[in-house]
Amino acid sequence: MNDRPLDQARTVFAEGMGAASATSGVLSQLQGRIFGVLFLADHPLSLDDIAEALQISKSNVSINIRNLIEWHLVRRVTVRNSRRDHYEAASDFWRVMQESMERRFRWNIRQVIATCDETSRTAKGGRATARERRFVDGRLAALRSFAAAVDAGIEAFARGEPIEPQRMQPQQMQSIRITGGGKR
Repeated sequence: MNDRPLDQARTVFAEGMGAASATSGVLSQLQGRIFGVLFLADHPLSLDDIAEALQISKSNVSINIRNLIEWHLVRRVTVRNSRRDHYEAASDFWRVMQESMERRFRWNIRQVIATCDETSRTAKGGRATARERRFVDGRLAALRSFAAAVDAGIEAFARGEPIEPQRMQPQQMQSIRITGGGKR
């Protein structure tokens, strides 16, 4: 990138997206930088173009762009009279976030719910005092309630509906603080 102000701004943006991505737990720093370059490009870029802009190897871009495509942050496009693959950044963030929430976070939340249900079923068959059973049941119910509320929030988000915090705070969630076990 050269010394023109807009090119400097693009560099700042690419580096900033890289830093944000590095802490996301979803994308690497390089993937964030690649997205940043593509997002501020006014036309689709080839792997060579991206590699040159970031001063990295074409093979490194190729490897990292696959994950961006998988997350629907980047798409491959055809450029007339070119035999190379070209790429452009997504601009419909609502759709990207809907898919990301559904694919990554909702799956995890549903795993928590399933684990609570399975643990509850397993605990019923064992020997425990009434106090132990109440404690475990209370903890599982509170966690399940929280996870179900988050799941409902993700579903509302995916449908484009408002997420109302008061509806995400069922009474059982309060029991985490009230019936917590033992001293800390």
